[in-house]
Amino acid sequence: MESLLQKVKSKMFIFAHRRAKGLLDGEYGSVFKGRSLDFDDLRAYIAGDEVRDIDWKATARHGSPLIKRYVAVRKQNVLLVTDTGTNMAALSRGGELKRDVAVMALGVVGYLAVRHSDTVALVCGDSVQTRAVPARGSEGHLELLLRTVHRHTSADSAPSNIKNQLRYIARSVRQRNLIFVVADELEATPGLEQVLRRLAAQHEILWLTLEDAELIDSASTTGAARATSGDVHDVGQGRPLLTRLSRRETIAAQYREHVAVRDAERKALLRRVGVVEGRVGGSGDVLRAIFDLLERHRRAKQ
Repeated sequence: MESLLQKVKSKMFIFAHRRAKGLLDGEYGSVFKGRSLDFDDLRAYIAGDEVRDIDWKATARHGSPLIKRYVAVRKQNVLLVTDTGTNMAALSRGGELKRDVAVMALGVVGYLAVRHSDTVALVCGDSVQTRAVPARGSEGHLELLLRTVHRHTSADSAPSNIKNQLRYIARSVRQRNLIFVVADELEATPGLEQVLRRLAAQHEILWLTLEDAELIDSASTTGAARATSGDVHDVGQGRPLLTRLSRRETIAAQYREHVAVRDAERKALLRRVGVVEGRVGGSGDVLRAIFDLLERHRRAKQ
């Protein structure tokens, strides 16, 4: 099997010829711009301390100013998170398996981390099982992570439920991480919002949504994504999708409305918890999407 990381590096090499690779490196570095520190404990305020280090909630409870103390962190930790359930065995908008687009996106962020001497870990899984691979900082380790995602994602996997993986992180990961989530087009739920609020209080989170294949026939739909042979199957539900019915304008309009509402509710949820979302339809768009995601995350922090 060809090296998955080598495919990622080849894509990045092409991107470099567009004079954008340096900017991509810079945007990644900006995520951790500033003090590379982890919270240690609290102490009394002393004249000359940074006002921005005051813990105002603790100060209100204590009755006098308290300062957050930090310890230096030499390396940053990047945690790659993705779904390996049946949803990721479906086609993306560009006609590729979502699994392959996810591997490309995870590889780009993981490779940026390794280039910056950061460590990379992985949490992936489905509704039945969550797999966690500890952090290391080598290209060989990153290849292992990408192969883990590739190997465990198929139409025979258990149903997708990325909330399980997010809850695992909330329970198990104590050190601050940059969490990079690659997920299907999820519906907004109270459970998803609850776990993301908990994670966002401790970690930096970047979210990349993989766009579904277009089920509605139109002049702009690509041959790879169009259902020209009649009916196709929803790999997540294991049932046929009667795509011929989508040619009826009333049904097509209802479908488009459902998708628009679902996407708007997810965007609103992510906005409420302070998570920046990017979208991508195929591996050819991954680098540009990640660049845009990192840039918007930097601007949101300013």
